[in-house]
Amino acid sequence: MPDACARPATAAGTWRLGDLTVNRIGFGAMRLTGDVPFGPAVPSDRERSIGVLRRAVELGVNHIDTAAFYFSSLRSANELINRALAPYPADLVITTKVWPGREPSGTWWWATPEQLRGQVEENLRQLGRDHLDVVNLRIPPSRRTGSIAAHFGALAELREAGLIRHLGISNATPEHLAEARAIAPVVCVQNPYGIGAPDAEQDFLRVCGELGVAYVPFFAIAGAGREAGASPEDSEAVRAVARAHGASAAQVRLAWTLRQGPHVLAIPGTGDPGHLAENVAAGALRLTDEDVARLRRAHSANSASR
Repeated sequence: MPDACARPATAAGTWRLGDLTVNRIGFGAMRLTGDVPFGPAVPSDRERSIGVLRRAVELGVNHIDTAAFYFSSLRSANELINRALAPYPADLVITTKVWPGREPSGTWWWATPEQLRGQVEENLRQLGRDHLDVVNLRIPPSRRTGSIAAHFGALAELREAGLIRHLGISNATPEHLAEARAIAPVVCVQNPYGIGAPDAEQDFLRVCGELGVAYVPFFAIAGAGREAGASPEDSEAVRAVARAHGASAAQVRLAWTLRQGPHVLAIPGTGDPGHLAENVAAGALRLTDEDVARLRRAHSANSASR
């Protein structure tokens, strides 16, 4: 399999976001800027970040997740993507998200339905594109039990106008998905998910598969660490499975995530070339049924003890 060796991101297979085919191992751009929204900032090297993006594409990554609000005082994720990869490869799919916004000072705000067009146009300008492949509506915590119809309807209008090719939702519930699908097609759900995810989220993942909707976890490696990143501590079960495969704990977590269904994608992010290669290689890691059972038992035991 020479192609899988040269382009290891192909090893986990593909899924479709509407009419766009992507390899199931992708890349998240959040950490490229050296600033992690809601988390600690770490200075980044511009040329290193550009090199990581170019190397990701060389390894077969053709799905990059970004947002206009991924920026620091010195770096913008969208600008780095534009600088590194434009003119873009024909098969590259760039996914972004709207509803949250950030002032240059870092202050957060949430767009009204009428302001979403401005956020979409900002992404278009930064990325240097005339349309966006996929736009996720990133739902705020305050709307976990509320309607998203006005905001999703506004994005559906922009899709009809040709500014957006496909739509998704992020930080969503099954009720949000049902409401959105009644307005326009939904190609993906992007939610926090990984080993130890609640049973309700596992059920949601399964429902997405039944509907043919891609399920795209974030924090699959970081887990409870979220924006702060993965903790140096990891469960003994994860470490034991990693030792058995000669892999890292992060690779086990990614492989476990991908094993949850052919519609499950992964978008691990990093600004480190070594971590990039490790993350992409996780697509070829095949966990056994025994591995999965061990991880499930450990999670069940931890849940019961809390």
